[in-house]
Amino acid sequence: MKAVHFGAGNIGRGFIGLLLHDAGYEVVFADVNAELIDALAASDRYTVHEVGEGARELVVDRYRAINSQTDEAALAAELADADVLTTAVGPNVLRFIAPHVLQALRDRSPDAAPLAVMACENAIDATSMLRAETERLAGPDEWIELERRAVFANTAVDRIVPGQPEGAGLDVTVETFSEWAIERPPFGEAPPDIPGAHFVDRLGPYIERKLFTVNTGHASTAYFGFLAGHERIAEALADASVAERVERVLQETSALIVAKHGFTEEEQATYRDTILARFRNASLPDTVERVGRQPIRKLGRRERFIAPAAELAERGLPVDGLLAAVEAALGFDVPADPESVELQERLRTDAAAAIVHEVCDVQAGHPLHDRLVETVARRTAS
Repeated sequence: MKAVHFGAGNIGRGFIGLLLHDAGYEVVFADVNAELIDALAASDRYTVHEVGEGARELVVDRYRAINSQTDEAALAAELADADVLTTAVGPNVLRFIAPHVLQALRDRSPDAAPLAVMACENAIDATSMLRAETERLAGPDEWIELERRAVFANTAVDRIVPGQPEGAGLDVTVETFSEWAIERPPFGEAPPDIPGAHFVDRLGPYIERKLFTVNTGHASTAYFGFLAGHERIAEALADASVAERVERVLQETSALIVAKHGFTEEEQATYRDTILARFRNASLPDTVERVGRQPIRKLGRRERFIAPAAELAERGLPVDGLLAAVEAALGFDVPADPESVELQERLRTDAAAAIVHEVCDVQAGHPLHDRLVETVARRTAS
């Protein structure tokens, strides 16, 4: 069995690549980072260091590495007979992966088993996004023939992989907890054999519960913590004022999850407490600047703040905590992060309504719109 994984960064090596390796797949890492790919190609193994209760040291070996930008022929050859294609590149990068997926399907024998394509990103329906980009490149006539050569399945992934200490090399430090949920129906009766993942009949509830609890909570901690002057996530949550504001945010998103997906209040409370305990893991050297980076993407309409706030507003439920988190995100001023720089410039030059429309994609007439404009306006006036 062979898996080609796009994205050889910390999440790729410390989570998806690790689980594929442990499942017995021959793993091929593909990335545009020449330095990283060269280091992987020159090494025959790396270690994943878990921290926390039940921590283990896990060795990943028997992999290959290809520069997907400069060695497209070698990549195409690997993809032509791969069993699995996964990504951990960020949702905005999926459009650059689509040409490789298209070429893989063109090169694949019509008699071969379908290629299992799974985008492992912090986004709702990321694999569907990748499929749509691939279909667009192919065109409707060719797609009729090619789509049967692949199975596209959405996934939900969850593992905290912090910024790595200097000098770590290829080794990766991660938390002990991990979850990779994959929708079962696209595979019929023959899902891929990946013991570290679990297949579910309905993925939507798991994706939204994770996105609106883990991602919303993590980013809220980062932004509230940044404004409070904290450096690390665990330190921020040790601050009672920050912890209270994060808890308020998650109480609101929990109300949506319970109302929309049928989880009981007790189930969601237990899940919420588990997530906050993970964030408090002092062994993870996670910083508020790493978690808070790319604030423009995180303020998008389908992302961790605006998506739940919009649905809560539509249901007439409270959104005060989420709007406070949005305001904190607007105060994330980190010169090393290009999106932070762009956002601060927009706050200086653009009207609040324009930012709400263009960044958050919330239009006039939506029940969240006016309060969101007021929230942004407080930052544009500061």
